[in-house]
Amino acid sequence: MKIVDVIIPQAVCVDLKAKTKDEALSELVDLLVKSGGIKSSEKSSILTKLKEREVLGSTGIGKGVGIPHAKCSSIKKMVAALGVSKNGVDFKSLDGEMTYIFFLLVAPGDTPGPHLKALARISRLLDDKFIRERLRAGKSAKEMLKILEDEDKKFPQ
Repeated sequence: MKIVDVIIPQAVCVDLKAKTKDEALSELVDLLVKSGGIKSSEKSSILTKLKEREVLGSTGIGKGVGIPHAKCSSIKKMVAALGVSKNGVDFKSLDGEMTYIFFLLVAPGDTPGPHLKALARISRLLDDKFIRERLRAGKSAKEMLKILEDEDKKFPQ
């Protein structure tokens, strides 16, 4: 699975304005709505599912990375948004540090395999300090997508 296959290019933001966890989730979902990745009528239910998932345990995996995710039965195909916060957000990360890089993943309710593969792929990719630094320094959505594209080429599907 290639990350660039699920990220909607118009749902990439190099400067998230959110200051709180809820604001970050809302801003990321808004990116998916504005890009046409999800319908505006689905926003509320997706936000609810994301918040329910966060109650189970933070998706702030540490090292400045958050991978909020949810499954939604009304979604037909997996979609993702990518956002970077310049100031960081207290996302209640596992390591207690601020979160700067956010991958929001929304998947159909009946596809656990691809959803888990995508989470694993994103997690593995962002474990690399150099990639995290490059994404945080990205000046445009196009530049950030190019970084992911280049990394995707290094790993077979």
